Amino acid sequence: MAIASSPTLETRWHQLFPTLSQADIERVRRFGSRCTYKTGEYLEETGKPSPGLILVLSGEVEISQHDPLGHVEEIVTYQPGQFLAEIASLSGIPVLVDGVAKTDVEAIIIPSARLRELMVAEADLGERIMRALILRRVAILETSVAGPIIVGRSGDANVLRLENYLGRNGYPHHTLDADSDEGGKALVERFHVAAAELPIVLCPNGDLLHNPDEHTLAACLGLVRKLDPDKLYDVAIIGAGPAGLAAAVYAGSEGLSTIMIDCNAFGGQAGASMRIENYLGFPTGITGMRLMARAYNQAQKFGVESAIPEEVVRLRVDSPCFAIETRSDQCVRARAIVIATGARYRRLDIPNLPEFEGSHVHYWASPLEGRLCQSQEVALVGAGNSAGQAAVYLATQAAKVYLLMRGKSLDATMSRYLVERIAAQPNIEVLPETEVTALTGEGQELKAIRWKSRRTGNETEKNIRHLFLFIGAEPNTDWLKASGIAVDAKGFVLTTTELGDGKQPLETSCPGVFAIGDVRSGSVKRVASSVGEGAQVVATLHAHLARLREGATA
Repeated sequence: MAIASSPTLETRWHQLFPTLSQADIERVRRFGSRCTYKTGEYLEETGKPSPGLILVLSGEVEISQHDPLGHVEEIVTYQPGQFLAEIASLSGIPVLVDGVAKTDVEAIIIPSARLRELMVAEADLGERIMRALILRRVAILETSVAGPIIVGRSGDANVLRLENYLGRNGYPHHTLDADSDEGGKALVERFHVAAAELPIVLCPNGDLLHNPDEHTLAACLGLVRKLDPDKLYDVAIIGAGPAGLAAAVYAGSEGLSTIMIDCNAFGGQAGASMRIENYLGFPTGITGMRLMARAYNQAQKFGVESAIPEEVVRLRVDSPCFAIETRSDQCVRARAIVIATGARYRRLDIPNLPEFEGSHVHYWASPLEGRLCQSQEVALVGAGNSAGQAAVYLATQAAKVYLLMRGKSLDATMSRYLVERIAAQPNIEVLPETEVTALTGEGQELKAIRWKSRRTGNETEKNIRHLFLFIGAEPNTDWLKASGIAVDAKGFVLTTTELGDGKQPLETSCPGVFAIGDVRSGSVKRVASSVGEGAQVVATLHAHLARLREGATA
């Protein structure tokens, strides 16, 4: 029995819940071990680490999910030949559903590490299993009663921050308004929460968090783990944007022990794009989140470990290897380092801008922001491809989009297809040679925006409550200052081209440390080029590791 209405459940049922043939089962056996469960016993339980993939040989298993308040929804009953697993099974993080034996059950259990081996060794069978794992997570996101409950006030910056974090990590959640939702009001009263303590988060394990940071929330959900300071990885990749994900996929697929670390979510700035149409192989376009999620799932398939969110604060040379120190006082050791930390969003030089960030000033345009500005007028500053993609998306949600730019024409900085699409949108007004001069509001609530035409000197004030900024980015390299790694005048990491002979491709001033993607000086700020550098650096890593082995032998 399916839970609520879901396009994925309704149209792709046979792919979500395939039944393996006897020949398939025999191929699976060598990767797992036999186990039995008594009637009523849990095979997997919400909030507890995934045991891996469990293939039912005999008996029946009922799959259901529940929210933190105990509301239960049945999903499906597995029969012999079907398996319990979803995308969490690849990494062993806590599961989002309950699996209970309806009868005595005999099964084969394949732990996460062996499951990844199965999908690589058995390509056809692995493809079917991987598709099912991904679609099951999609269906949970579409219909789920599972996941944490966020309770706060509509439009509050911290509510949006938590929603964005969970959404960009592909984690189901619910948001209740503390003022208008009866459920939200009941939870505030039940836990005696003062207005100043909002938002709160009720986790599936019953824990109540008061306006948590991302790391605290992730820890409550079981998404972060203790890092092993004694384990020596071949490579540690810092940053999980397009460049870092590409490096992880290729390194993992070629057998390098790899860990990928990011302070917030996989996907980087590309993950926030609502439509990428000029990426090779996607003629109809694809959302940045979907593209990056596929890459992240690939990395997990090839055994790449991840620590997200985990912020790196220091890189230390621990010859002949490296040590990475994190804000949570953990340490990772690796033979080589790949810096893929990308860039931070550039901000307008307006004194009260921080008051509205997160609630009314935005640096990406996702469906969450689209809902906030539904049928309203909005302003967007920028003239690059990211700004163009955001403007086109927002035009489908907002009543009108004012696109402000410093230059005279979009043609100099934006792809032609986006320029033409913007021109075709009747509710996008392009304002060249125009800059924002003031923001007016109270508390976190933006009420009006003033801008000035540099060509005429005229100033205009509009009652606009949402401002989107796509004005470029600055390198995310502050954490590198103590490492001595050379950067250019703007803070981007210098590599082979600028440093001269004696260096491997993409190598920094420190041997064994490489830089790729937007953080690298001279890089082309495009998703495709970042992915290319992520693939390219793996060949260089092999050469570096080979030299380390030769040195050790000598």
